[in-house]
Amino acid sequence: MTQNSTPAKLRPSSIKIFLAEGSPTGLRIVEKSNWIGLGVVFPRPGLVDVKSRAEFGKTGVYVISGPSEVTGRERIYIGEGDPVRPRLDSHAAKKDFWTQGFVFISKDNNLNKAHVQYLEARLCELAAAAKRVELDNGNTPARPSLSESDQAEMEAFLSEMLVCFPVLGLSAFESPAERVSTPIFTAKGPNACAKGYESEEGFVVREGAIVRMTEAGGTPAFVSALRRQLKDAGVIAEKGGQWVLTQDYVFGSSSTAASVVLGRNSNGRVEWKDDKERTLRQVQEAAG
Repeated sequence: MTQNSTPAKLRPSSIKIFLAEGSPTGLRIVEKSNWIGLGVVFPRPGLVDVKSRAEFGKTGVYVISGPSEVTGRERIYIGEGDPVRPRLDSHAAKKDFWTQGFVFISKDNNLNKAHVQYLEARLCELAAAAKRVELDNGNTPARPSLSESDQAEMEAFLSEMLVCFPVLGLSAFESPAERVSTPIFTAKGPNACAKGYESEEGFVVREGAIVRMTEAGGTPAFVSALRRQLKDAGVIAEKGGQWVLTQDYVFGSSSTAASVVLGRNSNGRVEWKDDKERTLRQVQEAAG
């Protein structure tokens, strides 16, 4: 049975985050109600002090993350280890970009090598499809052969992990969800037209947006770099002599979204307008 599920339907639940060092940015232990999994989140400088903990001596799947030096976008590497400690030691010595690590294990020690290889492959698949971050993995690993029951168990484990990641500050694996009542805004310019909406994670530009191919003078360097990267990743593709957004995409702010679409330095709160020609700023102020 081939499964390609993303998280199960959202339902109320509790996530417990224990600050093991008393610091909100230090070592954190993550547990979720009615789940056998356990997460460990730590800053890279803290690895030396925390890697002797029992959790790092278990079989697990992990993600290391940090900002791209070029665009500022999140960059991640996904891996697995049996146990995870040697793999993290290797990344501390050989990979420079990452600033934070996320490790997930089973409290009951019932994850084996094949299980975490499956989780690693599925996370890589989801990150590659969502294209919300730079994926440092050279290739998406193949899923190992698991029984139907084991696949179902790992998909259930995965769905719980995917609920935890955004709470911990990593939104790399899911496509944006649009609420039925969300106001839709439009940005227009020379050879550009896009629709989008605000979300909890930023500003979402909808698939099919026409993105200006050229850039005006004064376009910020990070916007130019981001446009190139989205083009290289296939998020923006040339079709019929135009640049077109191939999927819904979350930008960090409405201004970044407008700047990328319009090919110039832009104030998103002014550029994005609803069907009554009210700017995003006017809608926000009216709602506040």
